Amino acid sequence: MIDWLIRHFIPNADDTANAAVRTAYGQFAGIVGIVCNVALCVAKGAIGIVAGSVSIVADAVNNLSDAASNIVSLLGFKLASRPADPEHPYGHGRYEYLAGLVVAALVLAIGINLVGSSVEKIFHPTPVEFNGTLVLILVLSIAVKFWMAAFNRTIGRRIDSETLQATAVDSRNDVISTAAVLASAAISHVCGIQLDSVAGAAVGAFIIWSGIGLVRDTVNPLLGQAPSPELVEHIRAKIMSYPGVLGTHDLMVHDYGPGRQFASAHVEMAAEADPMESHDLIDDIEQDFKNDDGLIVTLHYDPIVTDDPTVNDMRNWINQAVKIIDPRITIHDLRTVPGPTHTNVIFDCVRPTDLPLTEEQLRRRVKQIVADHYPRTIVKVTIDESYVSSEQ
Repeated sequence: MIDWLIRHFIPNADDTANAAVRTAYGQFAGIVGIVCNVALCVAKGAIGIVAGSVSIVADAVNNLSDAASNIVSLLGFKLASRPADPEHPYGHGRYEYLAGLVVAALVLAIGINLVGSSVEKIFHPTPVEFNGTLVLILVLSIAVKFWMAAFNRTIGRRIDSETLQATAVDSRNDVISTAAVLASAAISHVCGIQLDSVAGAAVGAFIIWSGIGLVRDTVNPLLGQAPSPELVEHIRAKIMSYPGVLGTHDLMVHDYGPGRQFASAHVEMAAEADPMESHDLIDDIEQDFKNDDGLIVTLHYDPIVTDDPTVNDMRNWINQAVKIIDPRITIHDLRTVPGPTHTNVIFDCVRPTDLPLTEEQLRRRVKQIVADHYPRTIVKVTIDESYVSSEQ
């Protein structure tokens, strides 16, 4: 049914790389969410007031806040679709991340409010009416919210949207909270034990825990989190697949919103090759990334001497030797300047961000390792920071 709705209401639904199609997905999800949540709020609010149940009324208010979240998501997708302008040359895609953060904050606020009202009800309990209409409304609510969780998760994954993923989690929380409300009402009716307020507090605590996780997940892209291991490996593998490429390093990925990623890297190629041909190949790689992945990549050409066995051996030895400090450390751009009394050895060393050594401490360790093995050298090391995660 979800696929039928998508294909019926979203033209060119398979072209998710298209910004207009992506916006249509987000707006469609927002409208569906608003309609469903308003209907649930009205139905549960009415039955909750009649039954005198604080947990059902709180659940209804939760649905109202969900509708507000859907409005925020709708607005976020609309703002994120605005084209680049002179003040924002990379576009407005991060509005979607901001919308996801607002949704997460609303989830957290609802959880805190639900815990507060439920705790108060524990000390001032009131009887809860239990009837077939109440059961029917809550069962229908569970079914609708279960479908909405699947709906938002499907679309969120299809267009890689943190906002819709957060909305899917919120809908899943509603399934759990409404099921808990129904269970507590049934137990209270059968056993005569008032569990309404206890269930409300437990549900509120669960929503708070979930809200904290959503806030963390939506804040990370805004703070500039490391690119995913899958993206890093894809970029590296694609660059290395071209003939003539010897290595790549200094990868950086900048995220300006879903579908708006920019990357830069250095590409090592033989210094003995025709520089015009090397430059032409780099242009081809950049264009292929744009055409195939929608990724704007800027590559820097690093010429590497490959016809000097002494330099090659030194490069390979140093690259392995520095791993005694940390297996993740690598070197690149090694060159030598021979002289009558000594040889200058110059290279860059990539330092993992979580390495316990400072930049200067690492530089001294590396220089000592090289000098011990090559005593007639003067080592000059530039320390580079890694901009991908330490696991990569």
